[in-house]
Amino acid sequence: MTTPGLPFSLILAQAGAAGSGGGASSFMPLLVQFALIIGIIYFLMVRPQQKQRRQHEESLRALKRGDEIVTSGGIIGEVIHIREMSKEAGNKLDDRVTIKSAESRLVIERGRIAKILTASTTAPPSGNAST
Repeated sequence: MTTPGLPFSLILAQAGAAGSGGGASSFMPLLVQFALIIGIIYFLMVRPQQKQRRQHEESLRALKRGDEIVTSGGIIGEVIHIREMSKEAGNKLDDRVTIKSAESRLVIERGRIAKILTASTTAPPSGNAST
């Protein structure tokens, strides 16, 4: 007497036996695909953001009197004084910067400057105009 579940269980057993041999070989391409996806995300998203952040921090460290800046709050002003808070050279983003915006003077942290609009030029004018 045959039971109705017997042919289905035989099919499952055959499928399991056939799939167990190919399981290890199908895992490697999946692992390679995940590695490629992670690599693409790193090179397209993470690395450019790190580079942009480094450039921004370098420009903030080079900030000097007369530069026109925009704060992260949207205030536009001119740097009139920089007061270094820490003795260590590694953390310059905590320094206090006094800016002049219209008729007001504001004290902000150096790290809160969103961008530098115009850097002051301290180069001497060229006086060698020959006529």
